[in-house]
Amino acid sequence: MTHTPPPDSPIHVAIVEDDPDFSSALSVVVQDSADMQLVGRAGTQSEGLALLSGPPADVLLVDLGLPDGSGIEVIRAAAQLWPSCNIMVSTNFGDETHVMRSIEAGAAGYLLKDSSPSKMSDEIRSLAKGGSPISPIIARQVLARFRNTPTEPAASPPDEHAPPLLSQREKEVLDFITKGFTVHEIANLMQLSHFTVRTFVRRIYSKLKVTSKAEAIYEARTQGLLS
Repeated sequence: MTHTPPPDSPIHVAIVEDDPDFSSALSVVVQDSADMQLVGRAGTQSEGLALLSGPPADVLLVDLGLPDGSGIEVIRAAAQLWPSCNIMVSTNFGDETHVMRSIEAGAAGYLLKDSSPSKMSDEIRSLAKGGSPISPIIARQVLARFRNTPTEPAASPPDEHAPPLLSQREKEVLDFITKGFTVHEIANLMQLSHFTVRTFVRRIYSKLKVTSKAEAIYEARTQGLLS
């Protein structure tokens, strides 16, 4: 069972995040907040599991895509070892499988990395007070999942040869990538934070099943996603 820290006690926050830039920026936000205290920071699954041997945090932020395994294992272990901790996912993975597995493992909040670290400080406070912050797109997935009845026929499997569906924003980012712009240049052109642009880039890579800019451009052209 989660709990709310006393009003005069800082919110003890632990972070398990492999993106060094996002982790550092989020750490700064926590450390600069008078009502928060950073008590642990890890960049891998093994380091995250090791954190759980220490005193429990009030809020644990977990990324799912860790280099040595899934953050879901950290969530599951934290729910057992830190039962009073409020766990929130902060990740690029917004598919139903990751969402439901995280919630079933013990996560109380689920946010996609399209928010700035400073905005996430508000979500941390909300979680510590007993709220369940969740990205709108994730909330719609959860609601859709529970609207389905057991007698409803299973959906047909997606056509493996169908091109990935990119959002309009993702298409804009992809277009800038093909023109050679850097993440920071794209952020300035689109008036977004570079964290948000980096999130879009990761989603594009994930949907195209590639790991580099050159592969993304080649695959996008092959699948007719570029004019």
